[in-house]
Amino acid sequence: MDPMRRSLIPGGTVGRLPFLAAVAVLAAVPACSSAEPREETPEATVRAEESTEPEGARIATALTDEIEVRSEPGGGEVVHTLASPNDFGADRAFLVQEDRGAWLEVLLPVRPNGSTGWIEADDVAITVTAYRVVVDMAEFSFTVTEGEEEVLSGPIGIGTGDNPTPPGEYYVTELLRPSDPDGEYGAFAFGLSGHSDTLESFAGGPGQLGLHGTDDEAGLGGEVSHGCVRVSNDDVTWMAERLPIGTPVEIND
Repeated sequence: MDPMRRSLIPGGTVGRLPFLAAVAVLAAVPACSSAEPREETPEATVRAEESTEPEGARIATALTDEIEVRSEPGGGEVVHTLASPNDFGADRAFLVQEDRGAWLEVLLPVRPNGSTGWIEADDVAITVTAYRVVVDMAEFSFTVTEGEEEVLSGPIGIGTGDNPTPPGEYYVTELLRPSDPDGEYGAFAFGLSGHSDTLESFAGGPGQLGLHGTDDEAGLGGEVSHGCVRVSNDDVTWMAERLPIGTPVEIND
């Protein structure tokens, strides 16, 4: 495949991100169907604003072509080397768990879900977002909060008994825009940092979790997917216009 190019906006944050072609993009998340929809250039992703005293989730975005992840701060073993941009053309981002000055403990987009590691603070830019997505699988609903305020809620579809949606703490790793907003993946699809517990691969991808729209909103409120979280097209469009890459997504039983 041709190498992907990135277009930057002032301040070095990603503006319009060209993503990989059809099969490699939306087939990479275990969404509601094994079909392989086509993908086109996505909308500009919304990024968090920089803050000297962040209040909310702290996002670490790579400033280098690759990020070495270590087992311990201060020079532990390198356990992962992650390229930036990632496989979908988005700048590599992490959700910060702990700050020790020169070293940051971050949530990683790798198996097993919930993995963390240490990266050098000088290799990333720190931004902040007050947004958070909370998924309640028992109630088949989601809520988006901005600080203490609930700003959006709605119904969801989740994984079936054979391929359940795994609970956990995740974050948004990329925003994809299917070429057909009326298709199975809806108007937009967010890639998440987690992976299916039952599918090592799916339709050519690594079994990555996603949160996306749907062409069948009658399926919301039930167990309908291979592990992804489905929301209405209106709801996913609202999110796509506001949530930065790195936004935390909490999935509860």
